[in-house]
Amino acid sequence: MGACARRRHPHRRVVGARGGHGAHARRRRRRHGRAGPSGGARVNVEEGVRLSRHTTLGTGGTARAFARPASLLEVEQLLRWAAERGLGVATVGLGSNLLAADDGIDALVLKLDGELAAVRVDDHRLLAGGGAANAVALHRARAAGLGGFEFACAIPGTIGGGVWMNGGAYGGDFSQVLERALVATADGTGWLTPAELGLSYRHSNLRHGQVVVQSELRLHPRDPAEIRAQVRELNARRKAAQPTNRRTFGSVFKNPEHELTAGRLLEACGLKGHRIGGAQISPKHANFIENAEGARTADALALMAEARRRAHEQYGVELRHEVEFLGPLELPPLG
Repeated sequence: MGACARRRHPHRRVVGARGGHGAHARRRRRRHGRAGPSGGARVNVEEGVRLSRHTTLGTGGTARAFARPASLLEVEQLLRWAAERGLGVATVGLGSNLLAADDGIDALVLKLDGELAAVRVDDHRLLAGGGAANAVALHRARAAGLGGFEFACAIPGTIGGGVWMNGGAYGGDFSQVLERALVATADGTGWLTPAELGLSYRHSNLRHGQVVVQSELRLHPRDPAEIRAQVRELNARRKAAQPTNRRTFGSVFKNPEHELTAGRLLEACGLKGHRIGGAQISPKHANFIENAEGARTADALALMAEARRRAHEQYGVELRHEVEFLGPLELPPLG
């Protein structure tokens, strides 16, 4: 996923390590370097950053390299450098909806910063960097008297993450408000419409190595007091139904085409409170996994496998995970 700074001599220098997405098992001391072509912008890169500090569940090993690009130019430079070395790229946003391998990932992880985390209003459009928090974007929209983004109050992530998975809640999702998104790759950068992104229920066609650096949301005029009231009501519903005061990554599985939601299905399987290691299925909502005490990603993955198995055996439903995997993680096949 990107560039890697490795010290081979007493002074600092940047070199690239060839490799793919495999586990980065060796624990390394964090080192610092700078990435970028000669004469261009230079981007600080750290090695061995623990992903447990950047995921809401609080699990995950180290990233081969970690950078906070603050501009489109810096993102493009990091992507090209990564491609030259055969490394992959992923973004972490605010760390929700992510499950990172305990052994770490042999890749560059990006956390968008600076102008890529900024939000501004232009008439009825909200222009937001991929690293902008949904909460910040919603605040700016309300202050400008723009409605349509209220559903995002229930999504504790970023604009880029919302586009990536077509995040949604309470009847709304990004496909309903997104006008276009600026996506950067090692081969170039361009604007894509929702149709070109392939947005559908909790899905887009985007893959690792494609970075949502900016989005334009088309909203509509609405009284700020009405927006505030709806957000208050949605937040109250969320707090009553979900473990908002616990460390989770968000919803575990997508809702299936079934009369029961994923949460109700798993509750019917008797899984509320079920625990493996330091992770447990939330006693409050069965489609959430909590870090009860010192959880590892392996614990959460084992819970997911058990939940899928029971749902399939008892109801014939094959649940699909909503959480994004970072590193060599997979669920065992059903059968």
